[in-house]
Amino acid sequence: MVAQLNHTIVAARDKLESATFLSEVLGLPAPEPFGHFLVVATGNGVSLDYAETADEIAGQHYAFLITEEEFDEVFARVQEREITYWPNPWPGNEGQINHNDGGRGFYFCDPSGHFLEVLTRPYGSGG
Repeated sequence: MVAQLNHTIVAARDKLESATFLSEVLGLPAPEPFGHFLVVATGNGVSLDYAETADEIAGQHYAFLITEEEFDEVFARVQEREITYWPNPWPGNEGQINHNDGGRGFYFCDPSGHFLEVLTRPYGSGG
């Protein structure tokens, strides 16, 4: 048996703001309500289910594998919104991207402080 990730719950200060941010920046379908969650579906059937909380939020890391064409679109939206981005898992060298494994990638934060990453080649894939 092979277990597959189906969904994960993402804590947010404002679930509408955070879910909409993710869907718009990545070019995903608009969030859909499900119970008290706002659900953002990804291209591989996994969803991020946003739940609002007044508690302190510990920033989590979410990485999204995208195509080269999608990278250009996402990168343009990030630049258009003047979102700070950097090339490595730690903040620094703002305004630069990486070329790990022969692809392209960068990191940025969502409105609730989660660390988002987009990459065009999986780690260790060479290039």
